[in-house]
Amino acid sequence: MDGGQHTLGEDCDVEMKQRSWLGQIGLVLPFLVPVVVFSVIPLLRGIYLGFTDYRFGFTMSFNGLENYRYMLTDSYFWSSFRVGAIWTIGVTGGQVILGLALAQLLNADLFGQRLARILVLVPWAMPPVIRGLMWNMVLLPDTTGPLNYLLMQMGVLAQPINWLGNVAWALPSIIMVGIWGGLPQSAIILLAGLQTIPKELNEAASLDGAGVFSQFRYITLPWLKPVITSIVCLRFMWNFNAFGVVWTLTQGGPGGRTRLPMLFAYEEGFRYGNAGYAAALGNVMVLVVSLLLVLYLRRELREV
Repeated sequence: MDGGQHTLGEDCDVEMKQRSWLGQIGLVLPFLVPVVVFSVIPLLRGIYLGFTDYRFGFTMSFNGLENYRYMLTDSYFWSSFRVGAIWTIGVTGGQVILGLALAQLLNADLFGQRLARILVLVPWAMPPVIRGLMWNMVLLPDTTGPLNYLLMQMGVLAQPINWLGNVAWALPSIIMVGIWGGLPQSAIILLAGLQTIPKELNEAASLDGAGVFSQFRYITLPWLKPVITSIVCLRFMWNFNAFGVVWTLTQGGPGGRTRLPMLFAYEEGFRYGNAGYAAALGNVMVLVVSLLLVLYLRRELREV
């Protein structure tokens, strides 16, 4: 009798666990389906296309590593990759360094602090295309451009500069715009990190004779290191995959001097119809960014 009751109790427990498991699946499923349909399946499809010779309007066949072999000898790809590396390092570094300086300013007890914290988010709230259109007007190549006009009135320039059409100035110009667009987000995240630093640490250091620079070096930076690491990783990924603002500003010109890897892949896929090669380019970019982030995180975590 006891054995029968024990077996019945075990069966009830198993049934309850199955119902609980099915209930959890039912709760997750509505959120899981869109992720699979709109993210996982397109990702797998893109990986597969990278191993084909697919062109729009033509039949598709598997060609193995042919796209990747061609990529190794494609000078346009290496040129875009070099431009992308300069852009990503310049924009990410500027956003983090200037973001930290801006966060320190927003953390100071100054007049209009709350209003400044709200206004600083305006550039980040703008869509990339709107940012590009706005800066296109600011960087007009003649004296009607506000930047040229201002610098000429200050005596900095003797004649206007074609900021986006000059091969020497185009890349620095879009890097400046990239920094401006992502600076608010970095500043706000770093500001949140600054506000978690106990005031007692700085007060004790000040009593011991530590100056502002010493407090920043030995208290602020070590405390913010996890936050800075997170920002660098996120901004690196977003900046390397940038498209909208650069396309709106220069479309990769002049002479390919601002053709980022994403712009190059877009042109190959949608302008020239080389969908298989464009997919291979995307696969390589994902792999490179992932490897660089893994190496960066390993180094940072090893120092902790």
